[in-house]
Amino acid sequence: MVLVPAVLFALCTWQVAAHGPLRSLDERLGRALTAPSGPGATLLPSPAAEFFADLGNMTVALPVLAAVLGWVAWRERGAGAGAGARAGAARRWLPPLAAALAMAAVPALVAPAKALIDRPGPPGPLADGSGFYPSGHAATAAVAYGAALLLLRPYPRRRALHRVLVAVVALVNLAVGAGLVRRGYHWPLDVVGSWCVSGCLLGALWLVLRRTRR
Repeated sequence: MVLVPAVLFALCTWQVAAHGPLRSLDERLGRALTAPSGPGATLLPSPAAEFFADLGNMTVALPVLAAVLGWVAWRERGAGAGAGARAGAARRWLPPLAAALAMAAVPALVAPAKALIDRPGPPGPLADGSGFYPSGHAATAAVAYGAALLLLRPYPRRRALHRVLVAVVALVNLAVGAGLVRRGYHWPLDVVGSWCVSGCLLGALWLVLRRTRR
């Protein structure tokens, strides 16, 4: 759950830092997708791309996770009100706490990587800046919405509903990544690298939740 995305992140980071062939391909793809008359403009117009990119803002993603954290904490507290086991109460609080820690780890991991790699930005509104790898917006969206999904996993009584939630979260994160690239806020590998970091954090969270809820 954690090893595969960690290895992929190491590979992407090496290619970006060493100006490898994968980075060259990435930049050609990024320029093609941000071109005003390119295929990206047809597949994802700028207004829609901007909307999707905004779903990775902390002001959007964090309130969603906070609402789920509060609901799960309230639900678990109510479920264990008559149990009378203090150890069980501590375990009930562990899932929301672990999800909050996973979210807090995003800037702690992404910010140093940005400073260390110091990658220039793609053609677009932030082209003069640097420190674009990995994408903070993509990581924020992936961990916030992914952690919310993992927390809610035990509650839908129907498997079909859970599959719908999984599909929605996957589509939202794909849309965020596409919007960030289309609007020229990030190169494609910036987004992929963030998904790898998020995969490590969500994999660790899944292991904690699995052990806690067993």
